Amino acid sequence: MVQKVVEVVGTSNKSFAKAAENAVMEAAKTLHGMKWARVADLEMKLDNKKIVEYRATTRIFFNVER
Repeated sequence: MVQKVVEVVGTSNKSFAKAAENAVMEAAKTLHGMKWARVADLEMKLDNKKIVEYRATTRIFFNVER
């Protein structure tokens, strides 16, 4: 088996978990055979002292079709 990895950045105004879920859901629209996902980086967009957006850079592993 050979796998490929792509990075997708998901965003949410609710949580890091929802941002990661959004990244996976968006990738699922075009990728087939997804097997694993790993959050590689977490970021927050701020407006003064308030968090206005969560970002999760997610690495998604999927099988290469032959």
